[in-house]
Amino acid sequence: MANFGTRTIIAAVAAGVLGFAVAFVSGNAIEGQRPELPPGYEDSDLSIHGSRLKGFALGFDGLIADWYWVKSLQYIGDKMIAADMAGKEVNLDDLRDLDPRLLYPYLENATDLDPRFIAAYSYGAVILPSIDPEKAIAITEKGIANNPNEWRLYHQLGYIYWKLGRYEEASRTYERGSQIAGAAPFLKMMVAAVKTEGGSRATARQVYSQMLSEAQDEQTKVVAERRLAQLDSLDERDAIDKALADLKDKTGRCANDLREVNSLLMSAKLPNGREFRADSNGRIVDPSNVPYVLDKQECRSRLDFERSGVAGR
Repeated sequence: MANFGTRTIIAAVAAGVLGFAVAFVSGNAIEGQRPELPPGYEDSDLSIHGSRLKGFALGFDGLIADWYWVKSLQYIGDKMIAADMAGKEVNLDDLRDLDPRLLYPYLENATDLDPRFIAAYSYGAVILPSIDPEKAIAITEKGIANNPNEWRLYHQLGYIYWKLGRYEEASRTYERGSQIAGAAPFLKMMVAAVKTEGGSRATARQVYSQMLSEAQDEQTKVVAERRLAQLDSLDERDAIDKALADLKDKTGRCANDLREVNSLLMSAKLPNGREFRADSNGRIVDPSNVPYVLDKQECRSRLDFERSGVAGR
């Protein structure tokens, strides 16, 4: 016969199984009767703040910080997917239409719990300028205050100032970062570049190339790759427009179609050793395979987004 201890264990296990079964059935019933949540419910204010948890998380501060970090990535990704499914264009230079007001609180919580969370600071520095530039500056300055020897954060802050056209502040920030032991030579190069060339295409290419090489998350990588592709497209349009102008000077008329200058373009050399590309129909296309077409009135090239099915940029 089972002794009292054995009976107690069996009773406890049975009670646990029964309780789980009841909870499962009840949960399904409640889920089935739950009213539809209003739009934007997922953006309800965060009820728990990382600064209040710090020191009381039984050594799990870093794990909770990781959770907030992952949530911040998913949050923007889900917003972009929802906008795409609704047929809305996402402008990487201005994400305010997505109303991502919880991004900063997520990053604030992550970095309150783990002040050395460099990836979280860097992500905020790249994404937040298109939402709230002042909060982008705030999260990056917080990162520098907590990690004064992390030169990458100075690059991120310099990027924000550069993006805002505040070139003097960008130059001073790059100068501070360049003085840190082990800092990339890139920072020293940027001290003069952002001050003298400001928003030039060459400076932009340096900024986004460095950002791509340092990207620690997919969204930052996508931003950098798209920006570099857009810069390549601007170089290509310059070359196409020059060919059109040369033809007009020679013949006294604008081309009837870009194919008239295709032979010149396909043998032309672009910056960084790149070459023009054509699609199966013989149309010159940009780095994202959107075809260029002729604006005959201006005698200049433009991108044919409608015929390609690609949203405008």
